[in-house]
Amino acid sequence: MLDVLVKNGQVIDGSGNPGFKADVAVQGDRIVRVGHVVEVEAARVIDASGLIVAPGFIDMHTHSDLRVFKHPEEDAKLMQGITTALLGQDGLSVAPLDDANKGPMMRRVSGLLGTYLTEWPWNSMAEYLAAINAVQPATNSLMLVPHGAVRAMALGWENRPATPVELERMKAILAQAMEEGGVGFSTGLIYPPGMYADRTELVELCKVTAGYGGFFVVHMRNEADYVLDSIREVTGICLEAGCPLHISHLKVAGRRNWGRAGEVLALLDEARAQGLEVTFDQYPYIAGSTMLDAVIPPRFHTGGTTKLLENIKDPAFREEIRQVQENIKPERWENWVDTCGWENVMVNAVQTEKNRFAEGKSVAEIAAQTGKTPLDAVCDLLIEEDDAVTMTIFYGSEDDVKEIMQSEYMTLCSDGIVGGKPHPRVYGTCARFLGKYVREEKVLSLPQAVKRMTSLPARRLGLQDRGLIREGMVADITIFDAEAVREKGTFAEPNRYPEGIAHVLVAGRVALEKGKLTGVRAGRALRRRN
Repeated sequence: MLDVLVKNGQVIDGSGNPGFKADVAVQGDRIVRVGHVVEVEAARVIDASGLIVAPGFIDMHTHSDLRVFKHPEEDAKLMQGITTALLGQDGLSVAPLDDANKGPMMRRVSGLLGTYLTEWPWNSMAEYLAAINAVQPATNSLMLVPHGAVRAMALGWENRPATPVELERMKAILAQAMEEGGVGFSTGLIYPPGMYADRTELVELCKVTAGYGGFFVVHMRNEADYVLDSIREVTGICLEAGCPLHISHLKVAGRRNWGRAGEVLALLDEARAQGLEVTFDQYPYIAGSTMLDAVIPPRFHTGGTTKLLENIKDPAFREEIRQVQENIKPERWENWVDTCGWENVMVNAVQTEKNRFAEGKSVAEIAAQTGKTPLDAVCDLLIEEDDAVTMTIFYGSEDDVKEIMQSEYMTLCSDGIVGGKPHPRVYGTCARFLGKYVREEKVLSLPQAVKRMTSLPARRLGLQDRGLIREGMVADITIFDAEAVREKGTFAEPNRYPEGIAHVLVAGRVALEKGKLTGVRAGRALRRRN
C-alpha cells in the first residue's frame, strides 16, 4: 500500500516543460511513480482535480536562522508552498561563531534575524545544523557560511584589510564550516564587518568555497547608481577565484536608474560568456527590506553596533552623517536617502511598546509626528531600540522587475524578515509571483515560473534529489490552484496568508492539507554533499 497518492492533478514537474495529467504516488519520503493512472491502494488519497502538482518551492534567500527555534511549524513558508529555504545570508548569521563574538553578533543581527533566543547554544556549523534538527522543523533549511562571522572571529569588527595571518585564519574557519555542511559562502558588502574586506580577501575566501563545490552569495556593494560597477566587482572576484556566483535580490534601485535592467543582465551574460556560472535571486516587488541602520553610511559603522549607537548620541556625529547623506560631502555608497527619499523609507518593526507607533510609517511621517528631523528620528529610534529596527524601502520600477524576472538565471526568494509590520513578501512571495506575474500579467509561463522556484534553485544548491516531480525524488510537493492563487497581504496589513495553496508534502508527509497546517514537522537541516 502507498502512503500517499495524489490523483487527477496537472503535473508541472519543475523542468520547464509543459504540464501533463498524471497521478503521483509516494512511499516513505520518495516519489515512487508518476503515471497517467495509478491504480494502487494508498493510506491517504489527495484529489488534485483542477490543481497543479509541482515540486516543493525553494526560497533562495530568507532570514529564519533564529525564528525556526521559536516557530518550528514554519507557517510563513508552508502556507505559500515553500518546503526548503537557504539561510546564512548577507554575511550576517549565527554560525560558525565563537563565544567572544556572540554578543556583538546578537546585537548586529537583532533587526535582521530577530531576538528569538537569549543564548545561542552552538559554535560550529555542525552544532547549529544539529540544533535545527533537534527542534524538528516543518521545512528544510540549508546554510551558507557567513562572512561577517568568519571575519569577526579572525580580526574583530575593525575597518581594515586582514593581515596574511588573519586571512589564513578565515580560510581555515570557512573550510571547516564547509566540511560540516555549509553549501556556500555569503557576504553583504553594505554591512559591517563584511564591507571592510578588500578584493584579495574575497578572492581567497571564494577559492576555498569553490574547492568544496560551493558558491559565492553576495549582497552587492551598490544596487543603485553604481550597480554596474558592483556587478563588475563581484563577477571579477569570482572569475579570478574560479567560484560560481549567486547575486542576492538582483534589482535596479532609484528612479534615476529605472530602465537599466537590460544593462545589468547584459553584464551577467558577458560574465557567462567568460565561463562564469552566474545565477541570482529576486523577490517580486518594487520595495525591499533590511535593517534601518543601513541608511547610515558605511564608515560610521566602524567598531561595530555598540560604538555606532554610542556615537550617534553626539549631535556633531549626526551632522557629519547628514552631510554625507545629502551629498554635501559625497561618498561612494548605497545612499538610500538620496536615491529614494525619507518618504519612501518605512519602519517595519521595533522592539518596544514605546515606539510601536512607528511601525508602518515612513521616516518622513515619524519625523513630522515627533517634531524631529528625519535623521534625528532615525538615530533616536536606533538608540532606543538597541538597533533592532527594520525598514522597507520603495525603490523600484515594475518594468525592471519584470525584465529581470524573465532571465533564465533567475531564482525566486522572499528575503523574509519577520516582525512588526514586515514586508508582505514574508507571507506572499510565491503567491504574488504565480498570481500577479504569471496568471494576470503573463510575464512568464507557469512551467517557466515553477522551474525558477524548484529545479533551478535545487541545482544551484546541489540538491540532486529535489526540485522535480520524478520517480526516485524526495516527495517535497506543493499542490496549488493556478486560477486562485494570490497574495493577500499589503504593506499596510502584511501579516496575511495567501490564498490558493491547497496541499504541501515535505519528505512525503502532509504538512498542509486543504489550506490548513496539519502540525506535521518532517523537515530537517540539509547539508552540502561532497
